[in-house]
Amino acid sequence: MDSGYYAACAGLAAQTQALDLVAHNLANLGTTGYRGEQATFRSLVAGSNGVSNPLVLNALASNGLNAAVNDFGVLGGSRVDLTAGSLTATGNPLDLGIAGAGFFVVKSSAGVAYTRNGSFHVTAAGQLVTGQGDSLLDEKGSPITLPNGAVAVSADGTVSVDGNVTAKLGLAEFSPATNLQALGNALYAAPAASALPPAATSVHQGMLEESNVSAVESVVQLINLQRKAEMMQRALSIFDSQFNQTAVTDLPRI
Repeated sequence: MDSGYYAACAGLAAQTQALDLVAHNLANLGTTGYRGEQATFRSLVAGSNGVSNPLVLNALASNGLNAAVNDFGVLGGSRVDLTAGSLTATGNPLDLGIAGAGFFVVKSSAGVAYTRNGSFHVTAAGQLVTGQGDSLLDEKGSPITLPNGAVAVSADGTVSVDGNVTAKLGLAEFSPATNLQALGNALYAAPAASALPPAATSVHQGMLEESNVSAVESVVQLINLQRKAEMMQRALSIFDSQFNQTAVTDLPRI
């Protein structure tokens, strides 16, 4: 079968997966602290399956004809866009927005996780938790429990109740190369030992961070991906027609 058919199939699958990713970003435009995900593509050379020798792989990749015919574009995964969103005032003292690169540290069902969603509330037991009930952790990794009273949070994350220091928020930053994994509900997991102490992070009480997804850019991406997917579909139709013609006109002559 013509390698172009495989290339068109791989291209259509990649564009379809990328469409799902952009649609997911658009669906989370109103999610507090949401970080958009961007598709990353990689190249897959047909015929390299099972080949581990780097010299052979380099020869396959460097061959111009092979690259033109057998170089398939596939979705390599996605990465989290760490660009900050806008802060919006809410007036709620338990709403906390982050300026800078930091994340709040929480204890979720999946273990320690990180979020920019600072919409917190206090349980009947006095624990400070997220909207999903995940405990907000202090700088030592323990859940934060607040007594009754007026809560104040300073820029460095120090929490006071009626003027008495109660805890300090657990905050973490990550290098740009860190691969954060989205867990849903604006929660993210990070590789072990990748969290760094907050160096350029400040907390703003009574504010929440909006999603960093741009509606305009996402719609443009959606349109471009749809057009590319349609091109791949047309290519598949052309290859299919050629195969049918070969089967009908050429094979009987053999």
